[in-house]
Amino acid sequence: MPCAARLPTPSRHLPGDLAMWLFILAELSVFALFFALYAVARLRQPALFAAGQAQLPLLSALVNTLLLIGGSAGMAAAVRAFAAGQLRRGEHGLLATLACGALFVLIKGAEFADKFAAGLTLSTSDFWMFYLSLTVFHFMHVLLGMVIVAAVWFHARRGAYGAANQAGVETSAAYWHMVDLVWVVLFALVYVAR
Repeated sequence: MPCAARLPTPSRHLPGDLAMWLFILAELSVFALFFALYAVARLRQPALFAAGQAQLPLLSALVNTLLLIGGSAGMAAAVRAFAAGQLRRGEHGLLATLACGALFVLIKGAEFADKFAAGLTLSTSDFWMFYLSLTVFHFMHVLLGMVIVAAVWFHARRGAYGAANQAGVETSAAYWHMVDLVWVVLFALVYVAR
Protein backbone atom coordinates (compact mmCIF):
# COMPACT_ATOMS: atom_id res chain seq x y z
CA MET A 1 0.00 0.00 0.00
CA PRO A 2 1.49 3.45 -0.88
CA CYS A 3 2.51 5.66 2.05
CA ALA A 4 0.18 8.47 0.93
CA ALA A 5 -2.81 6.14 1.28
CA ARG A 6 -2.06 5.68 5.00
CA LEU A 7 -1.90 9.38 5.88
CA PRO A 8 -4.89 10.62 7.92
CA THR A 9 -7.33 12.90 6.17
CA PRO A 10 -7.05 16.49 7.51
CA SER A 11 -10.02 17.52 9.63
CA ARG A 12 -12.34 20.10 8.07
CA HIS A 13 -14.09 20.74 11.37
CA LEU A 14 -15.06 24.40 11.96
CA PRO A 15 -14.52 24.99 15.68
CA GLY A 16 -17.55 26.37 17.45
CA ASP A 17 -20.83 27.62 16.10
CA LEU A 18 -21.18 28.96 12.54
CA ALA A 19 -23.43 31.81 13.75
CA MET A 20 -20.62 33.02 16.03
CA TRP A 21 -18.18 33.03 13.10
CA LEU A 22 -20.61 35.14 11.07
CA PHE A 23 -20.97 37.51 14.04
CA ILE A 24 -17.18 37.69 14.37
CA LEU A 25 -16.85 38.48 10.65
CA ALA A 26 -19.37 41.31 11.02
CA GLU A 27 -17.61 42.70 14.10
CA LEU A 28 -14.20 42.55 12.43
CA SER A 29 -15.63 44.44 9.45
CA VAL A 30 -16.90 47.22 11.74
CA PHE A 31 -13.57 47.49 13.53
CA ALA A 32 -11.69 47.47 10.20
CA LEU A 33 -13.82 50.41 9.03
CA PHE A 34 -13.11 52.26 12.32
CA PHE A 35 -9.38 51.61 11.93
CA ALA A 36 -9.36 52.85 8.34
CA LEU A 37 -11.20 56.04 9.29
CA TYR A 38 -8.79 56.56 12.20
CA ALA A 39 -5.78 56.16 9.88
CA VAL A 40 -7.16 58.68 7.38
CA ALA A 41 -7.94 61.23 10.12
CA ARG A 42 -4.48 60.72 11.61
CA LEU A 43 -2.83 61.39 8.25
CA ARG A 44 -4.77 64.64 7.94
CA GLN A 45 -4.04 65.87 11.50
CA PRO A 46 -0.69 64.36 12.59
CA ALA A 47 0.10 67.02 15.22
CA LEU A 48 -3.32 66.71 16.88
CA PHE A 49 -3.11 62.91 17.02
CA ALA A 50 0.48 62.97 18.27
CA ALA A 51 -0.53 65.33 21.08
CA GLY A 52 -3.44 63.06 22.03
CA GLN A 53 -1.32 59.91 21.92
CA ALA A 54 1.22 61.56 24.24
CA GLN A 55 -1.50 61.67 26.93
CA LEU A 56 -2.22 57.93 26.74
CA PRO A 57 -0.80 55.56 29.38
CA LEU A 58 1.39 53.28 27.29
CA LEU A 59 2.49 51.03 30.16
CA SER A 60 -1.03 50.14 31.32
CA ALA A 61 -2.06 49.60 27.70
CA LEU A 62 0.87 47.21 27.31
CA VAL A 63 -0.19 45.37 30.48
CA ASN A 64 -3.72 45.14 29.09
CA THR A 65 -2.33 43.70 25.87
CA LEU A 66 -0.50 41.01 27.82
CA LEU A 67 -3.64 40.30 29.86
CA LEU A 68 -5.77 39.72 26.77
CA ILE A 69 -3.08 37.52 25.23
CA GLY A 70 -2.97 35.64 28.53
CA GLY A 71 -6.74 35.26 28.34
CA SER A 72 -6.41 33.81 24.86
CA ALA A 73 -3.81 31.35 26.14
CA GLY A 74 -6.28 30.34 28.87
CA MET A 75 -9.00 29.76 26.27
CA ALA A 76 -6.66 27.72 24.06
CA ALA A 77 -5.68 25.62 27.08
CA ALA A 78 -9.34 25.14 27.95
CA VAL A 79 -10.20 23.93 24.43
CA ARG A 80 -7.28 21.47 24.46
CA ALA A 81 -8.18 20.22 27.94
CA PHE A 82 -11.85 19.63 27.14
CA ALA A 83 -10.85 17.88 23.90
CA ALA A 84 -8.63 15.58 25.96
CA GLY A 85 -11.40 14.94 28.48
CA GLN A 86 -9.53 16.86 31.20
CA LEU A 87 -12.55 18.72 32.47
CA ARG A 88 -11.05 20.29 35.60
CA ARG A 89 -8.10 21.64 33.60
CA GLY A 90 -10.55 23.02 31.08
CA GLU A 91 -12.47 24.81 33.84
CA HIS A 92 -9.21 26.25 35.15
CA GLY A 93 -8.39 27.60 31.68
CA LEU A 94 -11.76 29.34 31.58
CA LEU A 95 -11.18 30.82 35.03
CA ALA A 96 -7.74 32.07 33.96
CA THR A 97 -9.37 33.84 31.02
CA LEU A 98 -11.97 35.42 33.31
CA ALA A 99 -9.23 36.60 35.69
CA CYS A 100 -7.30 38.20 32.82
CA GLY A 101 -10.48 39.83 31.53
CA ALA A 102 -11.36 41.19 34.99
CA LEU A 103 -7.92 42.76 35.37
CA PHE A 104 -8.23 44.28 31.90
CA VAL A 105 -11.59 45.79 32.86
CA LEU A 106 -10.17 47.25 36.08
CA ILE A 107 -7.15 48.82 34.38
CA LYS A 108 -9.13 50.10 31.42
CA GLY A 109 -11.87 51.40 33.70
CA ALA A 110 -9.28 53.41 35.64
CA GLU A 111 -7.99 54.83 32.36
CA PHE A 112 -11.49 55.87 31.32
CA ALA A 113 -12.12 57.44 34.74
CA ASP A 114 -8.91 59.44 34.41
CA LYS A 115 -9.83 60.71 30.93
CA PHE A 116 -13.39 61.60 31.90
CA ALA A 117 -12.14 63.39 35.05
CA ALA A 118 -9.86 65.44 32.78
CA GLY A 119 -12.96 66.55 30.88
CA LEU A 120 -12.18 64.62 27.68
CA THR A 121 -15.26 63.75 25.64
CA LEU A 122 -16.19 62.70 22.12
CA SER A 123 -16.37 66.37 21.12
CA THR A 124 -12.97 67.40 22.55
CA SER A 125 -11.15 66.68 19.27
CA ASP A 126 -11.05 64.14 16.45
CA PHE A 127 -8.37 62.18 18.28
CA TRP A 128 -10.43 61.81 21.47
CA MET A 129 -13.53 61.03 19.44
CA PHE A 130 -11.72 58.09 17.82
CA TYR A 131 -9.98 57.08 21.05
CA LEU A 132 -13.21 56.96 23.05
CA SER A 133 -15.27 55.38 20.27
CA LEU A 134 -12.75 52.63 19.56
CA THR A 135 -11.74 51.81 23.12
CA VAL A 136 -15.24 51.97 24.63
CA PHE A 137 -16.61 49.83 21.78
CA HIS A 138 -13.83 47.31 22.36
CA PHE A 139 -14.36 47.50 26.16
CA MET A 140 -17.99 46.47 25.64
CA HIS A 141 -16.78 43.48 23.62
CA VAL A 142 -14.50 42.45 26.48
CA LEU A 143 -17.45 42.62 28.90
CA LEU A 144 -19.57 40.52 26.53
CA GLY A 145 -16.69 38.05 26.18
CA MET A 146 -16.50 37.70 29.95
CA VAL A 147 -20.24 37.02 30.14
CA ILE A 148 -19.89 34.34 27.43
CA VAL A 149 -16.88 32.69 29.09
CA ALA A 150 -18.58 32.81 32.51
CA ALA A 151 -21.66 31.12 31.03
CA VAL A 152 -19.49 28.42 29.47
CA TRP A 153 -17.67 27.93 32.79
CA PHE A 154 -21.02 27.62 34.59
CA HIS A 155 -22.22 24.97 32.13
CA ALA A 156 -18.84 23.21 32.27
CA ARG A 157 -19.20 22.92 36.05
CA ARG A 158 -22.50 21.12 35.43
CA GLY A 159 -20.81 18.64 33.08
CA ALA A 160 -22.09 20.07 29.80
CA TYR A 161 -18.77 19.68 27.97
CA GLY A 162 -16.35 16.86 27.35
CA ALA A 163 -14.17 15.30 24.69
CA ALA A 164 -17.19 14.55 22.49
CA ASN A 165 -18.98 17.85 23.06
CA GLN A 166 -17.00 21.06 23.31
CA ALA A 167 -18.70 23.28 20.74
CA GLY A 168 -19.64 25.83 23.42
CA VAL A 169 -16.05 26.08 24.59
CA GLU A 170 -14.79 26.49 21.02
CA THR A 171 -17.42 29.13 20.29
CA SER A 172 -16.45 31.20 23.32
CA ALA A 173 -12.76 30.77 22.45
CA ALA A 174 -13.36 32.07 18.92
CA TYR A 175 -15.08 35.16 20.31
CA TRP A 176 -12.36 35.79 22.87
CA HIS A 177 -9.61 35.45 20.26
CA MET A 178 -11.44 38.04 18.12
CA VAL A 179 -11.52 40.46 21.08
CA ASP A 180 -7.81 39.83 21.62
CA LEU A 181 -6.95 40.32 17.93
CA VAL A 182 -8.86 43.60 17.72
CA TRP A 183 -7.12 44.93 20.84
CA VAL A 184 -3.66 44.11 19.47
CA VAL A 185 -4.41 46.14 16.33
CA LEU A 186 -6.02 48.92 18.39
CA PHE A 187 -3.05 49.03 20.77
CA ALA A 188 -0.59 49.29 17.89
CA LEU A 189 -2.61 51.90 16.00
CA VAL A 190 -3.86 54.16 18.80
CA TYR A 191 -1.22 53.81 21.53
CA VAL A 192 2.04 52.96 19.76
CA ALA A 193 2.15 54.14 16.13
CA ARG A 194 3.57 57.63 15.75
